Amino acid sequence: MADSSAPRPTVLVTGAGGRTGNIVYNKLKERSDQFVARGLVRTEESKQKIGGGDDVCIADIRDRDHLVPAVQGVDALIILTSAVPKMKPGFDPSKGGRPEFYYEDGMYPEQVDWIGQKNQIDTAKAAGVKHIVLVGSMGGTNPNHPLNSLGNGNILVWKRQSEQYLADSGVPYTIIRPGGLQDKDGGVRELIVGKDDELLQTDTKSIPRADVAEVCVQALQYEEAKFKAFDLASKPEGTGIPTKDFKSLFSQVTARF
Repeated sequence: MADSSAPRPTVLVTGAGGRTGNIVYNKLKERSDQFVARGLVRTEESKQKIGGGDDVCIADIRDRDHLVPAVQGVDALIILTSAVPKMKPGFDPSKGGRPEFYYEDGMYPEQVDWIGQKNQIDTAKAAGVKHIVLVGSMGGTNPNHPLNSLGNGNILVWKRQSEQYLADSGVPYTIIRPGGLQDKDGGVRELIVGKDDELLQTDTKSIPRADVAEVCVQALQYEEAKFKAFDLASKPEGTGIPTKDFKSLFSQVTARF
């Protein structure tokens, strides 16, 4: 693993106030012998929610100038920012039908998942960041995926575009496309990697957020994770063998995109 005499890499997690981003930020903090953790959030409220530490900065990813100070001195960047659709008020499940969703003004996927992620990649590259881990989503091979219709946001289309931009950037990268995210315990399931949304045709297409977070942190530690893109899911708890050998997991991946 890491040479103990080598300096610890500084790792910036963006979207650190989000549900998965917060887990990644905490994992890095817990491993302070290996990493210097930094977080980036959008609001003071989010900063306080995750502890309000000096290692958390507030920035608007849609504004490139905001990002420049945040990426100075950073060795690796983990991108966990995402547009979040909101449910329109007034939905009554007892009446059947489906809830309607919307995005807040200025917070559409095009602005957050495309421009915001492109800005992060550009500023990180200019600052000499040596590895970018991007968490996208499964489903991006299908333009008609139901998630794209939420709020007319085309969220997976824009996520896929930023994934491609990263793959073309020249910066060593790891693109992780998880299936359905679950708020369940991590470290107790066998993880499965795939490509081209093939896992969506199986019964194993979801994964705990904590396992996605662990894969993000592990990806920083293995050359086998660089210049790779993969779908990520898990077997149900109690079936299979919980994944501990991440070098072997990353070695199964051969796709660059």
